[in-house]
Amino acid sequence: MCFEDEAGFTRRPPTGRTWGRRGTTPVVKVCGRGSGRISVAGLIAMRPGSRTRLCHRLRRHTGRKGERRSLSEHDYIGLLDGVHQLVRAPIVLVWDRLNTHVSNAMRDLISARDWLTVFILPAYAPELNAVEYLWAHVKRSLANLSSVALDRLESLVRNRLKRLQYRSDILDGFLTGTGLSLDLPPPSP
Repeated sequence: MCFEDEAGFTRRPPTGRTWGRRGTTPVVKVCGRGSGRISVAGLIAMRPGSRTRLCHRLRRHTGRKGERRSLSEHDYIGLLDGVHQLVRAPIVLVWDRLNTHVSNAMRDLISARDWLTVFILPAYAPELNAVEYLWAHVKRSLANLSSVALDRLESLVRNRLKRLQYRSDILDGFLTGTGLSLDLPPPSP
């Protein structure tokens, strides 16, 4: 079973909280206007009896004219094909109603893969997707960070995700945070 979601990162960091002297508000100056963005698709794969895995795909957008600002259907299918090769098993995928996920081109790509079963989350239910907790964790680690260049931001995001790939206990916590019962039903007699 896999959960998938996407996030975007810009040079303008998410705001965070910090300690400071009484009466003096700490300020981080950032100039991130018009500097591009990093789009990331993340997938948490769980399988009974093995460790939980994190797979991701990044795309950098520099803001050039005519350049796509988000991940395409082929980016998502490339991620799913890579996960299928990694786990060597049929995949049950749970994702949201992003327009790229429900497009006709995506339906055709999904129907060409007999090992893939897709379930779409109900609208306005991000708390049911474990990858939303992953993005909150990564963005919290990047809070108040003033990145110098888009390349540096990309390497920081890759670094954070790479570290989480080896922390299956944290990934299991993200799955637990959804409140979904992911246990297998007892065998019928």
